[in-house]
Amino acid sequence: MSEANGKSKHLLYDNGGQAVRDQPWIFRTYAGHSNARESNKLYRSNLDKGQTGLSIAFDLPTQCGYSSDHAIARPEIGKVGVPINSLDDFHTLFEGIPIEKMNTSMTINATSMWLLALYVALARERGENAALLQGTTQNDIIKEYLARGTYIFPPEASLRMIAEMYEYSLGNIPKWNASNICSYHLQEAGATPAQELAFALANAIGILDLIRQRGQIQGEDFEKVVGRISFFVNAGIRFVEEMCKMRAFTELWEEITRDRYGVKNPRYRIFRYGVQVNSLGLTESQPENNAWRILIEALGVSLSRKARCRALQLPAWNEALSLPRPWDQQWSLRLQQILAYETDLLEYPDIFDGSVVIESKVGALKEEARKEIDRILGMGGVRSAVESGYMKSALVRSMSERVSRINSGDQIVVGLNRWTEALPSPLLGGDDGGVFKIDPAAARETLEALQKLKTQRDGSKVEKALQRLREAARSGQNMMEPSIECALARVTTGEWAGALREVFGEYRPATGIEGQKLMLEDQRVQDLRKRVDDYAARNGRRPRIVVGKPGLDGHSNGAEVIAVSARHTGFDVIYSGIRLTPEEIVQSAVEENADIIGVSILSGSHLELADQLMERLRRSGAEIPVVFGGIIPPPDFDALRQRGVQAIFTPRDYSLMDIMEKIMTLIEERQAARR
Repeated sequence: MSEANGKSKHLLYDNGGQAVRDQPWIFRTYAGHSNARESNKLYRSNLDKGQTGLSIAFDLPTQCGYSSDHAIARPEIGKVGVPINSLDDFHTLFEGIPIEKMNTSMTINATSMWLLALYVALARERGENAALLQGTTQNDIIKEYLARGTYIFPPEASLRMIAEMYEYSLGNIPKWNASNICSYHLQEAGATPAQELAFALANAIGILDLIRQRGQIQGEDFEKVVGRISFFVNAGIRFVEEMCKMRAFTELWEEITRDRYGVKNPRYRIFRYGVQVNSLGLTESQPENNAWRILIEALGVSLSRKARCRALQLPAWNEALSLPRPWDQQWSLRLQQILAYETDLLEYPDIFDGSVVIESKVGALKEEARKEIDRILGMGGVRSAVESGYMKSALVRSMSERVSRINSGDQIVVGLNRWTEALPSPLLGGDDGGVFKIDPAAARETLEALQKLKTQRDGSKVEKALQRLREAARSGQNMMEPSIECALARVTTGEWAGALREVFGEYRPATGIEGQKLMLEDQRVQDLRKRVDDYAARNGRRPRIVVGKPGLDGHSNGAEVIAVSARHTGFDVIYSGIRLTPEEIVQSAVEENADIIGVSILSGSHLELADQLMERLRRSGAEIPVVFGGIIPPPDFDALRQRGVQAIFTPRDYSLMDIMEKIMTLIEERQAARR
């Protein structure tokens, strides 16, 4: 159908009246592993294949502010991302990559200021104009407290660092998004669409309110800061609802920026967002089905032109098994390219405008989100809602409800709780079994480079730079330029974070498991509770489990669900949150007279941490059974059993009652053996 001006309503036109296609979004793959040299090779390969931006994954020591040679860092070097110890590593990581032209996203939070300082220092040493740098540091500390766990400093200090990065970037690197409000991990932690909307927008309000209160950016410059706020969202399998969620995001952000902050320039009110589609719903069972899940989830953030993502990165089909191999990443990249270039997706105006169904669903999501935002603001804002434990408890409750629905069959997951019989997957064939493994030599190379750096650098220059950083932290001066000075002096990641730990201290947020329960009340639950009660009658106390998260892995959903399940069935539960050493876990188990230790690990360091934990347990003289859960490849099962681990649970073991019954059996067998 044509309008009076002769233009068709189903076409897009440029300013000259010519029919056009939209430009595709930025294609990224979330990548980084082993060491800086290997990751550079991967990035250059991915760019040669048509990737148009970089999304850097850092290893856990870098994320948590430890150099690779720290004792807690060694099992984790290069496991879930690239280790970065100094500016020398950044020179290697970006060798041959034109950073002045590249759009670079860094998934980094507590140490964001440090990684941005390294990037600016890299530009200076290369002789590039740092003002041309463009990209994003994720830098969303709120979601780290709630869902991902790579926080270091208390909320006040962390939020100050975010605000200082905005203030520095405005005048020095104006195309840089100093932070990226990240609702992705909230959905991974169980958030409903309304919670994802509300928590993310309340988070953005908290950042902007703080910047406004600091008073250093005003008027049109403040509008520019509002325009630099970007988001990183999740897209789940319910792709119609997810598309509506994205439209709700754009409409609510327009309201907030216009009404709360008085932003007049429409350009600065645009909701800008990147996406990684859902990983939580990817299954270890029949993993080939994950390819279809990823495609469907990509539709949720690309179908609606008004709410289309600016950048997209897709997980690989085998993410529930291990880190992706280069081929797996290439397959995900090709999916994006087919969607953008082979289909007619980018030829049309918004195809959902005028739909009463979509309008109604968007309206319902907005209404629910507004109520939640008002509730958080009524508590004093997002910082108060974190410190009180309100937001964490809400997510643990949502996750417990989700897992309960899957356990009861109310939520169908193909290959997991329905249609579980299947032919063997050819994708799991081959010498590597379809999973990626880190070469131990890569960690040795990182440690040798770090040792060489410490030997060759100017120690007095290092200490002078660190002292200036401490002084800035104590005085309230912006810490960006002192951090860049540290980078140029070859300060290491651990030294930078250590100096700030001295000033700010470290933080441990609420675990969120208090008062939570499952939605399961069937006969199996009753039978297990009776076994627990019988044990209590025989022993004068309930069976006691220590749930531990050793090392630097902060993904705590599995540990929290097991802790809630154990309480739901009558256990005494000791759970102290994330980032414990094996010594602390064993000490807790001995002091609490625990009947079993349950360990959760998703970082790939299960063998190294099992060595440490079992050695500490032997030294203690306590005979306490240990079970492991997490992302653990089946080829490693025998190695864990040889170390003394008595049961291993992976995402394939979705039945909470199966897990709790096996744990109870181990406790009963231990008791029988001691009689």
